Amino acid sequence: MHINALDGYHPGTSLVHHLDARVKLVVAILFIVATALTPDGAWLAYALLAALTMGVIIASRLRVSFVQRRAAVALPFALAAVTVVFSTPGQSLLVMPIFGQEVAITDEGLVRFVSILLKSWLSVQVAVVLTASTRFPALLQAMRSLRIPQVLVSITGFTYRYIFVIGDEALRLMRARAARSGIPNLSKDGAPRGQGGGSIFWRARVTGGMAGSLFLRSIERSERIYDAMVARGYDGEVRSLRSPALRPHDVLVALPFALALIVIQVLARLQ
Repeated sequence: MHINALDGYHPGTSLVHHLDARVKLVVAILFIVATALTPDGAWLAYALLAALTMGVIIASRLRVSFVQRRAAVALPFALAAVTVVFSTPGQSLLVMPIFGQEVAITDEGLVRFVSILLKSWLSVQVAVVLTASTRFPALLQAMRSLRIPQVLVSITGFTYRYIFVIGDEALRLMRARAARSGIPNLSKDGAPRGQGGGSIFWRARVTGGMAGSLFLRSIERSERIYDAMVARGYDGEVRSLRSPALRPHDVLVALPFALALIVIQVLARLQ
């Protein structure tokens, strides 16, 4: 597995691609914070935030379907907030029997739940545009330029860089399982196309063993990599060339975006 298979960067010549990585990172963080602070039920503010997000997607020249597919990944995690529908005080809209007890869906709980879904959906879209229009090394360099703690930047960098190593180890384990469980057909990347072996309990036991083996291999690989880096003088800081100075053009492009976020927050509270 090559690292390009996991790289979310999409080369382009759009205005968003040419912006400085530091400016894009700050603007994305401001948008996420502003979205999180938007009051529940401020539908006009959410509509304006959605329009602002769509404008950024169009300016980045990324396919809307591409951004929406990646943003949809966060929706199942946002569904964890479904309990607010029942736990938030308010007027009862529907009473449902659950485990022998009557639980009421309230209007305030429903408003809060929909607001959480919208906040998650909009924030992930901006994050997708950020990663798709900025190379990952540039993001790491921007994080260090903004004085983000070195430990966090190092953890983020190593996590991203060695995901493909863990993926390659997992593919090896899947090939070994396929070779030992009588699966005749394999795809081009070595992944099994069918099921083989014994019962579902046998497959569960084998899967558990594979997970444990993958965990041990990951630990051993990380120790070898760390020893090799220390032997070459690694002290926790990744050396890179000095970042270029901020261009006035980048700041002027990002300033209207920040002002729009302030106006939206004011309108949300007036509403």
